[in-house]
Amino acid sequence: MKLAGRVAIITGGGSGIGRAGAALFAREGAFAALVDRDGNGVAETLAMLRESGGEGSIHVGDVGDADFARLTVEGVAASRGRLDVLMTAAGFSCGGTVVDTDPADWDAVFRANVGGTWLWARAAVPIMQRQRKGAIITLASQLAIAGGKGNSAYIAAKGAIIGLTRTMAVDFATDGIRVNALAPGAIDTPLLRHSFARHADPDAVREASLQRHAMKRFGRAEEIAAAALYLASDDSSFTTGVVLPVDGGWLAA
Repeated sequence: MKLAGRVAIITGGGSGIGRAGAALFAREGAFAALVDRDGNGVAETLAMLRESGGEGSIHVGDVGDADFARLTVEGVAASRGRLDVLMTAAGFSCGGTVVDTDPADWDAVFRANVGGTWLWARAAVPIMQRQRKGAIITLASQLAIAGGKGNSAYIAAKGAIIGLTRTMAVDFATDGIRVNALAPGAIDTPLLRHSFARHADPDAVREASLQRHAMKRFGRAEEIAAAALYLASDDSSFTTGVVLPVDGGWLAA
């Protein structure tokens, strides 16, 4: 097992990429602390973990709340005696250009994506520094590299995560902490389906996105989880500051 005896916190653990990451980490021996605002979602994830012999805990709240982040991270580390992996998979998207995005929506997207990365890393890093080891995995997007239409707040937030990931990697490299980002393509998750549903012709937008991938299919959350496992494990011991596309050929096409 690649994560035997380790402790991982996964935000967005109630569905999609977060759920898939937590399930795989647990199968590889980690204790998975599941964070989400959706209490039913994390309860379902924990049941899945336990059915396959895994262990975990549930923490329900807003990832953009500084006190919730600090208390959860410190509580998990205190109860388990360590913190080895942080995966910040919680995300939110509202759609819209810079002209038609409401300021409140813009702030909500940055709160969930950027705040939900920064605040959790801010709480986790001191613990990992004391251990002299840790892995942080952030979630960016291929759109932050390639650009895209009608999703300005989300793409800007994911670009900020890339910059934050790289600076954290440099800041804490000599502390034994590795910080890397995943840049998924379109992954078949509730977030993707919600983004299509915002459009007047969801089927047309879905087909255009599908065709934009060189592989002519959407990714599965489990495929992103596999990449996250690589970054969480000692297999990537000399890897930090990387933005790893897992995008079905989107950026190559």
